[in-house]
Amino acid sequence: MILCLAEKPSVAKDLAKVLGAKSRMDGYYEGNGYWVSWTFGHLCTLKEPGDYTEVWKKWNLDALPMLPTNFGIKLKDDNGIRKQYATIERLTQECKEVINCGDAGQEGELIQRWVLAKAKFNKPLKRLWISSLTEEAIKEGFTKLEDGNKYNNLYAAGIARAVGDWVLGMNATRVFTLKFADFKQVLSIGRVQTPTLALIVERQHEINKFNSDTYFELKTKYRDVLFSAESGKITEKLKGTELIDSMKGSQFEIISYTQKEGKELPPSLYDLTSIQVECNKKFAFTAEQTLNIVQKLYEQKLVTYPRVDTTYLSDDIYPKVEGTLRNLTQYAEIVNPLLGKPIVKSKKVFNNKKVTDHHAIIPTGVQASGLTDDYQKVYDTLTRRFIAVFHPDCIVSNTTVIGKAAEIEFKASGKQILKPGWRVVYPKAKSETKPEAKSSSKSGAKPEDQVMPVFEKGEIGPHTPELQEKKTKAPSYYTEGSLLRAMETAGKQVDDEELRDIMKENGIGRPSTRANIIETLFKRNYIIRQKKRILATSTGVHLISLIEDETLKSAELTGIWEKKIRDIEKGEFSVEEFKAELFEMVNNLVHKVKHQSPKAKNIPCPKCNIGHLLKGKTAWGCSDWKQGCKFKIPFEYKKIILSEKDIENLVHNKESHYSYLIKGKDEKQKIKLTEKLTLSV
Repeated sequence: MILCLAEKPSVAKDLAKVLGAKSRMDGYYEGNGYWVSWTFGHLCTLKEPGDYTEVWKKWNLDALPMLPTNFGIKLKDDNGIRKQYATIERLTQECKEVINCGDAGQEGELIQRWVLAKAKFNKPLKRLWISSLTEEAIKEGFTKLEDGNKYNNLYAAGIARAVGDWVLGMNATRVFTLKFADFKQVLSIGRVQTPTLALIVERQHEINKFNSDTYFELKTKYRDVLFSAESGKITEKLKGTELIDSMKGSQFEIISYTQKEGKELPPSLYDLTSIQVECNKKFAFTAEQTLNIVQKLYEQKLVTYPRVDTTYLSDDIYPKVEGTLRNLTQYAEIVNPLLGKPIVKSKKVFNNKKVTDHHAIIPTGVQASGLTDDYQKVYDTLTRRFIAVFHPDCIVSNTTVIGKAAEIEFKASGKQILKPGWRVVYPKAKSETKPEAKSSSKSGAKPEDQVMPVFEKGEIGPHTPELQEKKTKAPSYYTEGSLLRAMETAGKQVDDEELRDIMKENGIGRPSTRANIIETLFKRNYIIRQKKRILATSTGVHLISLIEDETLKSAELTGIWEKKIRDIEKGEFSVEEFKAELFEMVNNLVHKVKHQSPKAKNIPCPKCNIGHLLKGKTAWGCSDWKQGCKFKIPFEYKKIILSEKDIENLVHNKESHYSYLIKGKDEKQKIKLTEKLTLSV
């Protein structure tokens, strides 16, 4: 018998149906010479510190760092997992070979191979590698099975990632908690989560320190078109007023009027990060919410494999495109113009060099029906983008007009759509956020969308000048969309699509794990959501303030470590080299933190959990009072002066007891009283 090992019961059911394994057994399907069994996510995990030595069972500063010579794996402590593993172990012993049908990615490879390693499997291993769960894709995949050893580097990269997270997470969390934490609070540190938190905290510091400056812009309106002075910002109002006065009674003259035809290329197909960014912007979906929806659409055979970091298709997909488009019958109105003639094969869409394990996320052509509203939104977004890339470029007319008044030059620019091209794919409803176009111009300039009338050089007429007062704006708080982009580019602000694609190599985290990292920060109360904005809590801010080693909190440096894991996947770096560098870094980190001087701790505001408590003249108040938090605790309560330690106890425990002495009837007698104080927010 041949054992096929899938990652989920639902996938195993699909495989069994195609393979003809029709008999449902306890923990597997059987038939036609196959057993089809499954894991359900991670059955195995790396051993805990206490599994290696008794010394590491207790949290002890002197026992750090913990650097195992050899890492071991164990089953998770769960009865259902133990039962399913026992089934898999028996089947691996009785089968003649195993086909690894796990999720076709690094994490999927690790999940399955750990189970096989735990079962001491040493028989022939093959690999099923597919990007879709349709019956056609599964059948095709089984005709192209590969030697399982071909994916040993992918497995090694998964091991390196797991070991890296274990070594840094276990040691850093323990050393910071033992050194700095109060009230049994665990200070959780992670290889990816900490630099992600640092990005949010750093942005918050920039916003808090920002002082808005007032400036002025000189404008004038001529023939209902608003022109801006070429001189740019004016810092002094008096100078602006003088310029306005100098133009009184003057006529506006057109110096030049140019129209240039340009192209707007269709936007790229989606990888996981870009669909998460888009759905956060359009529908306010969280990164995790979008990932879960796309994963479910994949399991329902409606879209291809979602955990990808490329926006391109491989050449072998091209022959299948027309059939996929024909099957999207609910989009017939925007698909039909593409049919009956050869589908355009653009290098902006098809590029083998840009595709490694999987191609961009696209619809499979399977009919979608009965989807709930949120699922329909995501499916529609993915499908329209797929259709759009095969439509012609959008042809526009870019207009630039230069004029002058009283020798002051002004400029206005505008755009008219001559041929909509791919833009016909998108609804015209105002609520619809259209995707940004790829500009064929290298200037990067974005003309205003005002429609321009026809001007003639030398024409003269009256105009209305005005001085507009404006203020410089602070950096924006991160949203989940912009945070995902920052993780993808290791914290660098990158708008250019091609440059962003190049920088993915050094991004922090993987597309499949970034949503989970963000959710972990929420669960640990290091960040909170405020509408679309993401803000660091005082706990998160304080944690980052404790970390002096830039390696631990720098997105760029962590991105370099991520690249080394990718290099292991390519066979260009070894796990042993990675471990040696990791051990050295963690050893140095632990030594530094052990000898680090304690810092004053901010007491978090118990009401808003964003600011921290500041000591005023008569009370403790929230540092975020400008944003509306009015929480206060008076210094004196029943003639008891509350110390900083009292306040800290009160905030953390929500109640505290205060003992104080009063005079008795006898002047020499002192009576000790205890008062219970409860905090209510």
